Amino acid sequence: MDFTFSEEQQAAAEAARGVFADVAPDAVPSPALTTGAVADEFDRALWARLADADLLSLLSAEEYDGAGLDAVALCLVLRESAKVLARVPLLESSAALAAVQAYGGPELRAELLERAGRGEVVLTVAASGRTGHDPAELAVTARQEEGEGADWILDGVQTAVPWAYDADYVVVPAHTAADRTVLALVPRVHDGVALGEQFSTSGERLGELRLESARIAARDVIDVEGAWEWLRDLLTTGTCALALGLGERVLRMSSEYTSKREQFGFPVATFQAVAVQAADRYIDLRAMEVTLWQAAWRIAAGAGGTLPVAGDVAVAKIWASEGVRRVVQTAQHLHGGFGADVDYPLHRYHAWAKHLELSLGPAAAHEEALGDLLAAHSLG
Repeated sequence: MDFTFSEEQQAAAEAARGVFADVAPDAVPSPALTTGAVADEFDRALWARLADADLLSLLSAEEYDGAGLDAVALCLVLRESAKVLARVPLLESSAALAAVQAYGGPELRAELLERAGRGEVVLTVAASGRTGHDPAELAVTARQEEGEGADWILDGVQTAVPWAYDADYVVVPAHTAADRTVLALVPRVHDGVALGEQFSTSGERLGELRLESARIAARDVIDVEGAWEWLRDLLTTGTCALALGLGERVLRMSSEYTSKREQFGFPVATFQAVAVQAADRYIDLRAMEVTLWQAAWRIAAGAGGTLPVAGDVAVAKIWASEGVRRVVQTAQHLHGGFGADVDYPLHRYHAWAKHLELSLGPAAAHEEALGDLLAAHSLG
């Protein structure tokens, strides 16, 4: 079997490295020095460069002026973005567009895919539920009025929606009286839609999305079984890719610092205690990487297996949520006081890592979910 990335996937990663080469991870005020958001909006200039490099249309089909690539290519690009803490809704918008392409109607696809690929329309996803601990699809109710093609009415609250104040549409999972989950594309400015300001540990502005009898046209609602589960898995796997890229950059920062920092006349990197800690974190990153690509490949290929794709996603989450925390904690330890210096970017990586860890959720919960899957599916 050939486990190497395809030429197209490698080209996407190379293009991403070129776009992100000039991005400074500390280009906005430190979250440690601000009481509100670190910036009023995401990096629009970088967003335009991503559009020019065709990285916003990565997953769109050629008929919509896209590259027609897959989840593996997206994760390669996200990995590069996290190394510089790129302040763009690349994951959320790309995943939402992929769901529209895979499950949306022709009118919705024609309306959004090309425009979003050019960076003219920004999408995000409400995936945290009402409290951040409950299933997102249960936080909002959806009912369709009588008649074919009638509007849908949405009520409920979704918390911690990323880039909510910058997106043109929020993809909202909602449950119906028939116990189905639909995906509604809710305009940010719309009757019955309100936002409450929230902030992440990274200092980015989030939004609490409040829906009160919000009327959404039938063409903007995806009522296809499995659409939300597929979108949720893609979002989660993309978050694991962000954790991997961030962790790799932080380990490199630790390596560079300990190679130059001397004690007793020798670089501290030569001390056994330092080397062992760095080696442990390298093992974490390699485990994060292999489980990420397994999950991304399952999503991209639609491949079957003994367990459903949710099992591979759960394994990737277990390693990513704990691994990224261990990497940044070790980096802080090895840097000493430098790690907390707001003039040095490591503290910002720590804040982003905490946001990613909280987004992924605790490893114990994923282990429990994996156990349930193992109990429900025979491995024999």
